Amino acid sequence: MAKKSKKQQQTGGTPATVALTAAGTAYTVHAYDHDPAHPSYGEEAAEAMGVSPDRVFKTLVADVDGALTVAVVPVAGQLDLKALAAAVGGKRATMADPTLAERTTGYVRGGISPLGQRRKLPTVLDASASAHPTICVSAGRRGLEVELAPEDLRQLTQAILAPIGR
Repeated sequence: MAKKSKKQQQTGGTPATVALTAAGTAYTVHAYDHDPAHPSYGEEAAEAMGVSPDRVFKTLVADVDGALTVAVVPVAGQLDLKALAAAVGGKRATMADPTLAERTTGYVRGGISPLGQRRKLPTVLDASASAHPTICVSAGRRGLEVELAPEDLRQLTQAILAPIGR
């Protein structure tokens, strides 16, 4: 079941870990010291945890035809906005305004989790996730990741599985 770090036990968790626990989903928490000077939150997480960057996924919020949509892609690559729009039946996607993304999800940039968001948004998980027994995503704050089965993440977020990374 869930393994909690001392840091998480002291803080009582995040909306993401609360959602995972409430769903009875198996997950592991990985905490690390976040370096604000690091140029990439996702690459920092992969390095700190000693996990291949193709197993660590970043959560991005995009605007698809006026509707906010969550994209979960490997930190080793980039989001293909055209593929994201196509995956949800849209025509055009752009990255969402960071302030709007933070306000809508309830998380800060660099700590946005696809789980436990303030407002449930349509979610697309990159198809490459299914190549791994487990993947890591933000647990809802910088320096905290959760590792779980990609199918569990897909089910909990009701995500579409599609090739949206490049």
